[in-house]
Amino acid sequence: QVQLVESGGGSVQPGGSLRLSCAASGGIFSAYVMGWYRQAPGKQRELVASITSGGRTNYADSGKGRFTISRDNPKNTVYLQMNSLKPEDTAVFYCNARLIRGGSVDDYWGQGTQVTVSS
Repeated sequence: QVQLVESGGGSVQPGGSLRLSCAASGGIFSAYVMGWYRQAPGKQRELVASITSGGRTNYADSGKGRFTISRDNPKNTVYLQMNSLKPEDTAVFYCNARLIRGGSVDDYWGQGTQVTVSS
């Protein structure tokens, strides 16, 4: 079982940048598809971006061109660089590790880190 710890959230003005980090332990990091999700008040949790162990990335339309996901397998860490932040990006951001084995999917979640974009 993998444990995930996010860091890097905070408050920023519109147009600013933040870099989120997620450190993983307790599993074989390279075996997991890593992702960032977010949940705004009153809304469902949604995918922001994901990255496979080989580096293939996928982004929600809301973050394309502004957000970049990356991973450092030797450091067991995944990052989310967020630029040109908007007030609507305000949410709790969660790190996700997904292990796909045959027909089963195991999801692991971090505790979340708050991102607030406000002037």
